[in-house]
Amino acid sequence: MENFSNETIDTKQLPRFEEVQLTSLHSKYWNVLLINNLILFSILAIAIIFLWINVDDSEKFNPFWVFGIFLLIVNLSFILYRISFKKKAYAFRNHDVIYRSGIIATNTMVVPYNRVQHVALHEGFISRFFGLATVEIFTAGGSSSDVEIPGIAKEEAENIKQLLMGKIQKQL
Repeated sequence: MENFSNETIDTKQLPRFEEVQLTSLHSKYWNVLLINNLILFSILAIAIIFLWINVDDSEKFNPFWVFGIFLLIVNLSFILYRISFKKKAYAFRNHDVIYRSGIIATNTMVVPYNRVQHVALHEGFISRFFGLATVEIFTAGGSSSDVEIPGIAKEEAENIKQLLMGKIQKQL
């Protein structure tokens, strides 16, 4: 206990994660988002049409208002997805992974490799068509992934998984 020291750290000298050059998601991932939304909104449009056909009292159900609101929601969704797509980025450094996302508030997660417990690689049906994958990084203390990076080229995603698995093996 006699050699105990607790020096103050100069926080101005710490490395800044904001200065790291982040990699944007693959441009083909935008196509995946568009197709997913197209499928969702097509199902909703069919439901609206089915409802319109089966409503007896047309005064209670005005299809022009419903389709107007529907188109407004589609356009807003498109704009929000585009902003979200543009803001997502990631970086792998010597000791940690950085992932940035968010539309209104920007969230930046920095996960040190010594906290990584498990890595998973996922390919959805549409993502697989475009040669993309999602890397999920799990840390201790939870059943869901802590970082989920979508829209990475499959070969690069496999390389990232191997890198992280190597980092996990070194810890053991």
